Amino acid sequence: MTDGGATDRALAVVTGASSGIGAALARLLAESGHDLFLVARRGDALSRLAEGLAKTNGIDASFLAADLGTPEGREALFAGTEGAGRVVSILVNNAGFGLNGPEAELPLDRVLSMLQLNVVATAELTHRFLVAMRARRAGGILNVSSTAAFYPAPYLAAYGASKAFILSFTHALHEEAKKDGVTVTCLCPGYTKTQFSAVAGMRGAEGTPFPELTADAVAKIGLEALEKKKAYVVTHPLDRVWIASGRLVPRSVPVKLGAAVFSKTRLRQ
Repeated sequence: MTDGGATDRALAVVTGASSGIGAALARLLAESGHDLFLVARRGDALSRLAEGLAKTNGIDASFLAADLGTPEGREALFAGTEGAGRVVSILVNNAGFGLNGPEAELPLDRVLSMLQLNVVATAELTHRFLVAMRARRAGGILNVSSTAAFYPAPYLAAYGASKAFILSFTHALHEEAKKDGVTVTCLCPGYTKTQFSAVAGMRGAEGTPFPELTADAVAKIGLEALEKKKAYVVTHPLDRVWIASGRLVPRSVPVKLGAAVFSKTRLRQ
């Protein structure tokens, strides 16, 4: 972890910042003049990103290499920011991963690790930073979910459920926190050009009927939604259409369609 000096600029924390949507969010926040505290497991990637953003944008960029799927990692993040007297104006909970395949065929330890990161880490960090922001009556939290949050997703069952938790949790907190001067927003991207599919063991958007966006486009939409104090945002118009249309048919229909699509996206080992 690098030492971040105190400045008058607002500090933004971005988890899962080493690549993809997290790195894109970090770049946009740096360009808007925020100091950064970047978190991910890959310290080498974080170091390069922090150094480059600091040099290019004239901001302070520190980082922490930690596994937020563990209590120790989450404690280290909080201790290095609010716990050290560094006021955080924006928290971005982006860290997470997915798993594609029949639940009974997935390694249990990987499923549980995913739930620790996607659900427990997001819930704990949101809670801890929300308490601090509420006391100051200022701040913003952007939690990254997925379009998989809106309907049960066979062959992405635990992943979809974890993202449904994030959407529900965030939407509820949005309503609770706005009277306290804190904005809590949920970003729900669909297929995005990142390493997500490779980690999840699945084919990318080319193997589905769903549209795809770049990480930069998704990040921009997310930060704009936070600035506009929205409860949540779905990034692609076509994703908004199928999500809305799914509410017009019996609940079983989107689930069956999801099964038909995602049963064919798993990469064979």
